[in-house]
Amino acid sequence: MPELPEVEVTRAGIAPKLAGRRIVGVRLGKPLRWPLGVAAEELIGQVIGAVRRRAKYLLVDLDGGGVLVMHLGMSGRLAFHTGSPPAGPHDHFDLQVEGGVLRLHDPRRFGAVVYGASPDAPMVRKLIGHLGPEPLSGDFDAHVFHLGLRQRRTTIKQALMAGDLVVGVGNIYASEALFEAGIRPTTPAHRLSRLRAERLHAAIRRVLQRALDSGGSTLRDFLSAEGQPGHFQQEAAVYGRAGQACPRCGHTVRSVVLGQRSTFYCPRCQT
Repeated sequence: MPELPEVEVTRAGIAPKLAGRRIVGVRLGKPLRWPLGVAAEELIGQVIGAVRRRAKYLLVDLDGGGVLVMHLGMSGRLAFHTGSPPAGPHDHFDLQVEGGVLRLHDPRRFGAVVYGASPDAPMVRKLIGHLGPEPLSGDFDAHVFHLGLRQRRTTIKQALMAGDLVVGVGNIYASEALFEAGIRPTTPAHRLSRLRAERLHAAIRRVLQRALDSGGSTLRDFLSAEGQPGHFQQEAAVYGRAGQACPRCGHTVRSVVLGQRSTFYCPRCQT
């Protein structure tokens, strides 16, 4: 599933091609995870403003005051095409603007494009209103993060992925940040000391920034808006490396299932 780095890479690729352009057409393919929420023709004529990101959602501001909320689901990707090439069987949403078309390709159809009449519309609030701070922003405070962890009786891995203490720390990035911080993923979140929480806070920032610099991670389907794969998975220390040697100590990397997700760790480096 595309997570924060992959969605931010996508945003950076499409934003310059959409901002300031007028919508001239909308094509809907097979139903996605949620309905659009507005008649497609009502979007025609509106001018696109900023293209923003909140966690793993893309927010396309419209000059009429509304917003399109886009989610890539499990296998979706967005690309901007010059002109209007024919849609394929897995192309389920086209936003045609002057000079080209933004197309959502999503074989599994877990993605979505949802319209809100304003940033405070009920559906928009339902999707993003409960989310925690952005990990690479000043809102992600180490002290507040530790206080939040102290209230959790789940594992630290599951607490990171819940999305209310911090957003964007998906499965691969949680495993990597915990390895970098030397914390075993099965550790109860409320037992982390202030020092270890601060170490994890810093590791989350470093791992996500490296992922952004690497164009995200391509494990199966993800490609940037320019059609390029990410490369962060090639430098992962533990994720997907069960049975291999830890790059730090040489011990065998193990895996465990937490919250129905495979988690990877080094039993010697992470305590």
